[in-house]
Amino acid sequence: QVQLVESGGGLVQAGGSLSLACASSGTIFRFNAMGWYRQAPGKQRELVATITSDGSTNYAHSVEGRFTISRDGAKNTVYLRMNSLKPEDTAVYSCNADRPVVAGPGGPEAYLELWGQGTLVTVSS
Repeated sequence: QVQLVESGGGLVQAGGSLSLACASSGTIFRFNAMGWYRQAPGKQRELVATITSDGSTNYAHSVEGRFTISRDGAKNTVYLRMNSLKPEDTAVYSCNADRPVVAGPGGPEAYLELWGQGTLVTVSS
């Protein structure tokens, strides 16, 4: 099965920057949107940013102006650049693909959605 694999999490001081990457193990032919979500301890998962197949982006109000989502179609990878990080940004960040059609071992495979396993971002004060 096709997987989304996140990387780039870690520990950073407040005010610092981190970049996350989400790579698909298979070629993504098309999708509705890809996005980053996060879940802090004791809180519900929340949307951070999304990017549609035509490049339109959407951000949570709490990260607008600090985070940037982008995509490299050739590498089947979505990125999240996080600047001016705050302690409240501490969370497990997960990648999501909405309605992806990807290359599988037997041909194109359509999914309702795919999730990565998540990567931990910790921002110290």
